[in-house]
Amino acid sequence: MNKSIDLLLQGGTILTLDSGLRVLEGQAIAIDQGQILDIFDPREKSYQARRTLDTSNCIVMPGLINAHTHLPMSYFRGLADDLPLQTWLHDFIWPLEAKMLKSDFISQAALHGAAEMIKNGITQIHDMYFDMPAVANACSQAGLRAIIGEAVLEGNSGTREAPLGSKVLELRQRYADDPLLDFNLAPHSIYACSEKTLRECAEAAARHGILLHTHLAETRGEVEDCLKAHSLKPVPYLQKVGILELPALYAHGVWTDPDEIALLAANPASVAICSDSNLKLASGILPLAQYLESGVNLCFATDGVASNNNLDLLAEMDLTAKLHKAVNNDPSFLPAVQTVQMATIGGAKALGVADKRGSLEPGKDADICVLELGGIESQPLYNPWSHVVYTLGSKQVRDVVIAGEVVLEGGRLCKVDEAELIANAKMWRQRVLEELG
Repeated sequence: MNKSIDLLLQGGTILTLDSGLRVLEGQAIAIDQGQILDIFDPREKSYQARRTLDTSNCIVMPGLINAHTHLPMSYFRGLADDLPLQTWLHDFIWPLEAKMLKSDFISQAALHGAAEMIKNGITQIHDMYFDMPAVANACSQAGLRAIIGEAVLEGNSGTREAPLGSKVLELRQRYADDPLLDFNLAPHSIYACSEKTLRECAEAAARHGILLHTHLAETRGEVEDCLKAHSLKPVPYLQKVGILELPALYAHGVWTDPDEIALLAANPASVAICSDSNLKLASGILPLAQYLESGVNLCFATDGVASNNNLDLLAEMDLTAKLHKAVNNDPSFLPAVQTVQMATIGGAKALGVADKRGSLEPGKDADICVLELGGIESQPLYNPWSHVVYTLGSKQVRDVVIAGEVVLEGGRLCKVDEAELIANAKMWRQRVLEELG
């Protein structure tokens, strides 16, 4: 008798992203209890599946990992565009957040963003914001996997009632039964946290094994200010406060010099590339060739939708690959297969979950993105790696499976009502406009 399983994906071109970067045709993926049980030839064996998705004429690949996000900023999309970062933050975003950030706003904005992530083929995010329970509940409702960090800024760290890290531990216990959720510490940046706060974050992370998540060298001004305040550039300063030696994800990393990149490479550091946001804010272009040459682990991120203004990680991959080919005057730089690796296994490594996610292999979590090849814009297909990076986009995301559950099928969200999300966004837009006067 055939073994009974929860879900079967049958047919298509499977990009495993395993160590051999195998591309499989005519195979099927057996999924049970949230994990990949088997990848097999259906002519040689079979399973009795409670549900089957026909993925023929599709690319089947690991779900994309968005390594640096601000999910509840979804309701600030397009609100204060065409401004430099510090003007955008100090004159618009932070004052508005001070007025708007209540749990109902954060919860509904996060749900909107979580749904949008799924529609873009993203199966896991690494978020930095406030009110972790509200963000966690929204992600769980949508079916999105998330590591959620409480943003630590000097303004809110001075009023904390418990040591840094205690909230992370409490929430890990509270949500222990939800396999989609984990929590970490997210000191916002060098310029938004005092040396004392950064040291406390490092101590808490080291004591409890908590991943750190922070912005790094996003602008030239940040580097200049760090030199003035501490007589050190950002990466040596992070070394001084005890953060650099710990597992951490650094967003942006645009204005780092070769010595700083070598320091990052010598420590358990990963850098999230945010090309779209950096270009839109004119923050700069990160030295990607030097990062790769030094062996720093790289991954992709959209940043918040307020500075992007979308959550399309496939578009981020396309832009980054083409931009750095031009920057390096080398069309062979950052080939498509390497770009896809960074968006999947690179992201998993950055978040410390490469043993569980980032590739399609038996025993790993069933986090899968299915890309439709049936449209005129998707044919003909010669090289699936090239297609993922240069041809396909969010409109071709057909199905998404997270922890073995189908959360997007045929382009339709399965766990939340998209029309209701749109109506809520319009309602909150009106309230934001009222606050702005």
